[in-house]
Amino acid sequence: MQIKSNEGALGGKLIIDLSRVLGGPYCTQILGDHGAEIVKIEPPSGDETRDWGPPFHEGDSAYFIGVNRNKRSMGLDLTRDAGRAVLLRLLEKADVLIENFKPGTMEKWGLGYQEVLKDKFPALIHCRISGFGSDGPWGGFPGYDAIIQAMAGWFSINGEAGSNPTRLGLAAVDMGTGLYSAIAVLMALAEREKSGAGQYLDMTLYDCAVSLMHPHIPNYNFSGKIPGPTGNAHPNISPYDTFRTRTVDIFIGAGNNRAWAKLCQALGRTELIDDARFVNNIDRVNNRGALKDEIEASLQQIDGHEICATLARAGLAVGPIHNTQQVVDHPHTHHRGMSVEQDWYKMTGTPIKFSRTPGAIRHLPPKYGEHSEELLREFGFEDAEITRLLAEKTLLNTRQD
Repeated sequence: MQIKSNEGALGGKLIIDLSRVLGGPYCTQILGDHGAEIVKIEPPSGDETRDWGPPFHEGDSAYFIGVNRNKRSMGLDLTRDAGRAVLLRLLEKADVLIENFKPGTMEKWGLGYQEVLKDKFPALIHCRISGFGSDGPWGGFPGYDAIIQAMAGWFSINGEAGSNPTRLGLAAVDMGTGLYSAIAVLMALAEREKSGAGQYLDMTLYDCAVSLMHPHIPNYNFSGKIPGPTGNAHPNISPYDTFRTRTVDIFIGAGNNRAWAKLCQALGRTELIDDARFVNNIDRVNNRGALKDEIEASLQQIDGHEICATLARAGLAVGPIHNTQQVVDHPHTHHRGMSVEQDWYKMTGTPIKFSRTPGAIRHLPPKYGEHSEELLREFGFEDAEITRLLAEKTLLNTRQD
C-alpha cells in the first residue's frame, strides 16, 4: 500500500458519507483507500466512536482511527433546515450517498430517496445501512453487531462443544456488512455506466449476517439437524482443528484424502492412511476424537514452529496460533504491506492489491470538522456563507456536547 498521493481505481468518484460507528465507515474507508473522495459528515456531537477507548491518540480512539483514513471531516447539523440545504448542495456533485440513520430519519428530514433524492439527483446512488431494514416484522428496529450475531445464529455455533452461546470476538457482522456494501456500491456504479441512472441500495446487518452463516444453514437445510458449536473443529472436514505440539498450538487443515496422506507421511504415521477409522473424510469426521488423539500423540514430541514449516513446504495448510502482537510483528504481514506507518499513524494496510492502481493513504484519519471550511469552499460556498453557517452552528469545526 502506497503512502502517497495516488488517484487509484476510484479516482474522481465523490462519496458523501453520513455514516458512523463501523459498517458504513469501514465501507467508505475501503472505497477511499482506492481513490474515492470521501466527505465524512458528522453530527454536532461527532461520530461516537471517537470516544470508544482507551486507547486514544490526541483525543480520538484507536477504534475510530482504524476505519476512518482517506476521508475529510465536516461537522454539519442535519436537524436544521440550513444543514440539510448544505447537504443538498453537496449532493449535486456526488456519485454516492452512504448513511446508517435509523430507517425513516432521512424521510423525516425531507431527504428520502423515493420522495426527493431520486428525482432531484437521478444519477445518485443512495446506500442505506440499517439493522433490519424499514419493513417486515423487525423493520425499523435498532440493530447492533452483537444483537445481529445472536439473532442470525452466530452465537449458537460459536464456542466449544457444549458451551454457552458465545459472541465472536470480531465485529464481523458490521465489517461484513461494510464489505457487502462496498461491493454493492461498485456494482451500482458499474450498472450506472450502462443506464446512466442511480439507485437505492437497501443493506442490512441482518441480511448480511444470515448470508454468512455457511455452512451451517446449508447443513441444516439438507440434514434437518440444528448445528451447534464445535470449538475449533470444522463441522464438515477433519482434520481441520487446533492441535497441541511440544511448544505451541497449531492449526492443521487437511480437506481431502491426498492432504491426509501427506500429513500422515510427514508425521511418520503412514499406518493411519489406511486405518479404517480414517480412510475417507466422512470417516475422519465421525471419528474426529480418535483422529485428534493419534495426531497429537506425534505432534507433542515435535516443535510446533518446525513442524509448521515442514508441513507447509509439503503443501499442507498449517500455521501456528498467533496473538495480535505476533500478527503485527510477523515478517509476512510486513511483506504483504499489511502494516503501514505514517507519522503517528500505525494501521493495517489494504488487502485489495492492484498492479496499476494500488491503494494509497492520501489522508490520515481526520480530526472532527477539520475540513469543514475547506470543503465548503471547494463546493463553491462564499466566505460570507461559511461564516454565517459557523456562527449559527449549522457548520461546525469543533464537537458539541
